[in-house]
Amino acid sequence: MRLLLATRNEHKRRELGRILVGYELETLAEGVQLPPEHGETFAENALAKARALARETGKVTIGEDSGIEAAALGGAPGVRSARYASSSGANADDAQNLAKLRREAPVGSGLRYVCALAYADPREGIEEVFHGYCTGRLAREPKGTRGFGYDPIFEPDEAADALTMAELSDEQKDAISHRGNAARALLSWLAAGRRASPLRAG
Repeated sequence: MRLLLATRNEHKRRELGRILVGYELETLAEGVQLPPEHGETFAENALAKARALARETGKVTIGEDSGIEAAALGGAPGVRSARYASSSGANADDAQNLAKLRREAPVGSGLRYVCALAYADPREGIEEVFHGYCTGRLAREPKGTRGFGYDPIFEPDEAADALTMAELSDEQKDAISHRGNAARALLSWLAAGRRASPLRAG
């Protein structure tokens, strides 16, 4: 089965490619535009991407939105994770976003990664959204050179020796990450034969 990924983020494409074994993942063609992330939730943003690209291309599409929530900041940056340090509303770079979170949240305070994966099949009229989570805490200093985004300061609860996400191997990260958990939920649903749900209004 071929799935169109509604993302231009190469890190996310590689992670999903490692987990969605048995499915051919298609990348976006040049010139195809993704809708802006104006939703109030990760699910809204993921579904908007999947729905828009499914309608435009006629292909089964996977949309993704993910980010980090800090307990000390009332869940911020949340859906604004990619543009947390930006005053213009455009995406900031990883280093800027990471530095701002370190300034605003205390060391050792609770963090949660969230991922929403949306599936849209325009031919059969099916849409579903799957969530994955990974809890952890804010590291004292950035550590590790793997991963991306907030990974160097995220110490997952399920990792030993206070390792950050950026210090884990691909296999270790995929086993516990928010994106891995959401992708496995999608895989289970696909394996069960896709419980048909009507397309959502809008």
